[in-house]
Amino acid sequence: MSAIAPLLADPAAREDGPAPGVRRVLAQGVFETLAMLRNGEQLMLLVLFPLMALLGLAFTSFLDPWAAQYGVSRVDVAMPGVLALCALSTALSGQGIATGFDRRYGVLRFLSTTPLGRGGLILGKALAVLVIVVLQYLVMGAAGALLGWSPGVVGVLLSLPALLLGVAAFTALGLLVAGTIRAEATLAVVNTLWIVLAAVGGSLLPAHALPGAGTWLVEALPSGALGAALRAGILEHQLSLPHCAVLAVWAVLLGLAARRYFKWS
Repeated sequence: MSAIAPLLADPAAREDGPAPGVRRVLAQGVFETLAMLRNGEQLMLLVLFPLMALLGLAFTSFLDPWAAQYGVSRVDVAMPGVLALCALSTALSGQGIATGFDRRYGVLRFLSTTPLGRGGLILGKALAVLVIVVLQYLVMGAAGALLGWSPGVVGVLLSLPALLLGVAAFTALGLLVAGTIRAEATLAVVNTLWIVLAAVGGSLLPAHALPGAGTWLVEALPSGALGAALRAGILEHQLSLPHCAVLAVWAVLLGLAARRYFKWS
């Protein structure tokens, strides 16, 4: 808690208007980022699982139909899904579980005595998730490059808006779950959501092969919209405004719900 200690020690820093509010959010973001980086077990899982998914998809024939459709290699199709999985793992599972147990052990009750507020907590955690996702992007990008992935500068730049919106939506979802149910239930719920959204939620694998209205329904989910937007940006060099709009709507709705229903203890 050393990152927010100065804010507790200096009452004037709490009442100076917008600038201290920004500093509080940044301080909370720094604290959350360092906490995640110091958790070696969690960090390994956040890197290991997406890396295993990348290698598994790149060295099997599972993605061949989509690779043929896009006219690219397996690793080119795999990378957008792996990046979506990174955001899903870090924002939903990582922050959801950590926040649930912080709430159980009274850490959040301590934060409730500070001027940070629910909105500041959500923004600080989203900032930390964003930093971790950037690090994951660099690691996965380096691994993908070794396997022949070459998205170009345009592809990378066009993937960033979707990742930013995806981080916001999944962080809010993780906090909504962690702030409304018990820590043990949070562990079960976020892991179940992670499995379902990663497997059939359109993040790791394209959704457009589903029959009937399946594609539309999956891409209306934040996971499906994120996967589709990343594939449009990286593979087609197009900014998918409809999918980004879906992510923005989810981010706003989940963020408002988390701010409204989040319980500190």
